Amino acid sequence: MPQPVTYRGMALIVPDNDTEWKEFYEHARAHKLVVRKCKACGLMRYPALHACPWCMDLGWTWQELSGKGTIYSYEIVHHAIQPGFKDATPYCTVLVEMDEQRGTPTPDESLRIIGNLVKPDLGFEDVAKAAIGKRVRVVFQDLADHMALPQFTLSGEPDQGRVWRLGG
Repeated sequence: MPQPVTYRGMALIVPDNDTEWKEFYEHARAHKLVVRKCKACGLMRYPALHACPWCMDLGWTWQELSGKGTIYSYEIVHHAIQPGFKDATPYCTVLVEMDEQRGTPTPDESLRIIGNLVKPDLGFEDVAKAAIGKRVRVVFQDLADHMALPQFTLSGEPDQGRVWRLGG
Protein backbone atom coordinates (compact mmCIF):
# COMPACT_ATOMS: atom_id res chain seq x y z
CA MET A 1 0.00 0.00 0.00
CA PRO A 2 1.47 3.38 -0.99
CA GLN A 3 1.99 6.06 1.63
CA PRO A 4 -0.76 8.69 1.85
CA VAL A 5 0.04 12.05 0.32
CA THR A 6 -1.04 15.24 2.06
CA TYR A 7 -2.72 17.96 0.01
CA ARG A 8 -4.09 21.02 1.83
CA GLY A 9 -4.30 19.01 5.06
CA MET A 10 -6.14 16.06 3.47
CA ALA A 11 -4.71 12.57 3.05
CA LEU A 12 -4.83 11.38 -0.58
CA ILE A 13 -4.20 7.74 -1.36
CA VAL A 14 -4.53 5.67 -4.51
CA PRO A 15 -4.49 1.95 -3.65
CA ASP A 16 -2.08 -0.33 -5.52
CA ASN A 17 -5.00 -2.27 -7.02
CA ASP A 18 -6.56 0.90 -8.51
CA THR A 19 -4.47 0.63 -11.67
CA GLU A 20 -6.36 3.29 -13.63
CA TRP A 21 -5.65 6.10 -11.20
CA LYS A 22 -2.29 4.77 -10.00
CA GLU A 23 -0.92 4.92 -13.55
CA PHE A 24 -2.62 8.27 -14.26
CA TYR A 25 -0.91 9.88 -11.25
CA GLU A 26 2.43 8.23 -12.06
CA HIS A 27 2.28 9.87 -15.50
CA ALA A 28 1.27 13.15 -13.86
CA ARG A 29 4.31 12.90 -11.56
CA ALA A 30 6.41 12.77 -14.74
CA HIS A 31 4.51 15.95 -15.79
CA LYS A 32 2.58 14.15 -18.52
CA LEU A 33 -1.18 14.59 -18.86
CA VAL A 34 -2.59 11.31 -20.16
CA VAL A 35 -6.04 9.91 -20.89
CA ARG A 36 -7.30 6.61 -22.21
CA LYS A 37 -7.63 6.24 -25.98
CA CYS A 38 -9.91 3.54 -27.39
CA LYS A 39 -8.13 1.05 -29.65
CA ALA A 40 -11.33 0.45 -31.65
CA CYS A 41 -12.76 3.91 -32.37
CA GLY A 42 -9.79 6.12 -31.44
CA LEU A 43 -11.75 8.42 -29.13
CA MET A 44 -10.17 9.54 -25.89
CA ARG A 45 -11.91 9.55 -22.52
CA TYR A 46 -11.58 11.00 -19.05
CA PRO A 47 -11.97 9.79 -16.39
CA ALA A 48 -10.15 6.52 -17.02
CA LEU A 49 -13.17 4.23 -17.47
CA HIS A 50 -12.83 0.52 -18.29
CA ALA A 51 -14.93 0.56 -21.47
CA CYS A 52 -15.15 3.20 -24.16
CA PRO A 53 -18.37 5.15 -23.53
CA TRP A 54 -18.97 5.51 -27.29
CA CYS A 55 -18.30 2.04 -28.72
CA MET A 56 -18.05 -0.04 -25.50
CA ASP A 57 -14.74 -1.64 -26.57
CA LEU A 58 -12.44 -2.65 -23.70
CA GLY A 59 -9.16 -2.07 -25.56
CA TRP A 60 -7.23 1.10 -24.78
CA THR A 61 -3.83 2.76 -24.54
CA TRP A 62 -2.59 5.79 -22.63
CA GLN A 63 -2.48 8.89 -24.84
CA GLU A 64 -0.40 11.91 -23.84
CA LEU A 65 -2.09 15.29 -24.34
CA SER A 66 -0.56 18.69 -25.02
CA GLY A 67 -2.19 20.01 -21.85
CA LYS A 68 -3.72 22.94 -23.76
CA GLY A 69 -7.40 23.70 -23.77
CA THR A 70 -10.23 26.18 -23.32
CA ILE A 71 -12.35 26.81 -20.25
CA TYR A 72 -15.70 25.20 -21.13
CA SER A 73 -17.29 25.96 -17.75
CA TYR A 74 -16.23 27.05 -14.30
CA GLU A 75 -17.43 27.31 -10.74
CA ILE A 76 -16.37 29.78 -8.10
CA VAL A 77 -16.27 28.11 -4.70
CA HIS A 78 -17.26 30.49 -1.91
CA HIS A 79 -17.89 27.92 0.83
CA ALA A 80 -15.20 25.25 1.15
CA ILE A 81 -16.56 21.82 2.04
CA GLN A 82 -13.05 20.58 2.89
CA PRO A 83 -11.39 22.53 5.74
CA GLY A 84 -8.09 22.58 3.83
CA PHE A 85 -9.61 24.91 1.21
CA LYS A 86 -11.18 27.39 3.65
CA ASP A 87 -8.24 29.82 3.43
CA ALA A 88 -8.38 29.70 -0.39
CA THR A 89 -12.00 30.83 -0.82
CA PRO A 90 -13.15 32.09 -3.14
CA TYR A 91 -11.32 29.91 -5.65
CA CYS A 92 -12.16 28.65 -9.11
CA THR A 93 -12.58 25.13 -10.41
CA VAL A 94 -12.57 24.83 -14.21
CA LEU A 95 -13.86 22.30 -16.72
CA VAL A 96 -11.37 22.38 -19.59
CA GLU A 97 -12.14 21.24 -23.13
CA MET A 98 -8.86 19.77 -24.34
CA ASP A 99 -7.58 20.76 -27.79
CA GLU A 100 -6.99 17.19 -28.93
CA GLN A 101 -10.66 16.22 -29.14
CA ARG A 102 -12.59 19.48 -29.32
CA GLY A 103 -16.17 19.02 -30.52
CA THR A 104 -15.71 15.28 -31.02
CA PRO A 105 -17.54 12.88 -31.11
CA THR A 106 -20.33 15.48 -31.26
CA PRO A 107 -20.42 19.27 -30.89
CA ASP A 108 -21.85 18.77 -27.39
CA GLU A 109 -19.39 16.10 -26.28
CA SER A 110 -15.64 16.28 -26.17
CA LEU A 111 -12.67 15.50 -23.99
CA ARG A 112 -12.99 17.59 -20.83
CA ILE A 113 -10.94 17.54 -17.64
CA ILE A 114 -11.65 19.29 -14.35
CA GLY A 115 -9.07 21.01 -12.18
CA ASN A 116 -8.37 24.10 -10.13
CA LEU A 117 -7.48 27.37 -11.81
CA VAL A 118 -4.09 28.33 -10.43
CA LYS A 119 -1.28 30.79 -11.12
CA PRO A 120 1.97 29.42 -12.59
CA ASP A 121 3.38 29.31 -9.02
CA LEU A 122 0.39 27.04 -8.10
CA GLY A 123 -1.35 29.58 -5.86
CA PHE A 124 -5.04 29.99 -6.65
CA GLU A 125 -5.78 32.41 -9.50
CA ASP A 126 -7.92 35.52 -8.93
CA VAL A 127 -11.50 34.40 -9.59
CA ALA A 128 -12.14 37.59 -11.60
CA LYS A 129 -9.83 36.20 -14.30
CA ALA A 130 -11.94 33.05 -14.87
CA ALA A 131 -14.15 33.08 -17.96
CA ILE A 132 -15.59 30.63 -20.45
CA GLY A 133 -13.47 30.78 -23.60
CA LYS A 134 -10.18 31.64 -21.84
CA ARG A 135 -7.20 29.54 -22.89
CA VAL A 136 -5.39 27.44 -20.29
CA ARG A 137 -2.54 24.96 -20.02
CA VAL A 138 -1.85 22.22 -17.54
CA VAL A 139 0.64 22.66 -14.70
CA PHE A 140 1.57 19.95 -12.25
CA GLN A 141 1.64 20.26 -8.48
CA ASP A 142 4.17 17.72 -7.20
CA LEU A 143 2.97 16.15 -3.96
CA ALA A 144 5.28 13.12 -3.56
CA ASP A 145 7.65 10.90 -5.54
CA HIS A 146 4.66 8.97 -6.89
CA MET A 147 1.97 11.65 -7.25
CA ALA A 148 1.33 15.05 -8.78
CA LEU A 149 -1.99 16.84 -9.34
CA PRO A 150 -2.78 18.31 -12.74
CA GLN A 151 -4.05 21.87 -12.37
CA PHE A 152 -4.72 24.56 -14.98
CA THR A 153 -3.31 28.06 -15.42
CA LEU A 154 -4.19 30.81 -17.88
CA SER A 155 -1.92 30.43 -20.91
CA GLY A 156 -1.97 33.96 -22.29
CA GLU A 157 -3.01 32.62 -25.71
CA PRO A 158 -5.83 34.41 -27.57
CA ASP A 159 -9.30 33.57 -26.26
CA GLN A 160 -11.33 30.89 -28.04
CA GLY A 161 -14.57 32.30 -29.44
CA ARG A 162 -16.74 34.62 -27.40
CA VAL A 163 -15.58 34.98 -23.80
CA TRP A 164 -18.30 34.86 -21.19
CA ARG A 165 -18.15 35.52 -17.49
CA LEU A 166 -20.93 35.64 -14.90
CA GLY A 167 -21.66 39.25 -14.06
CA GLY A 168 -19.21 40.53 -16.64
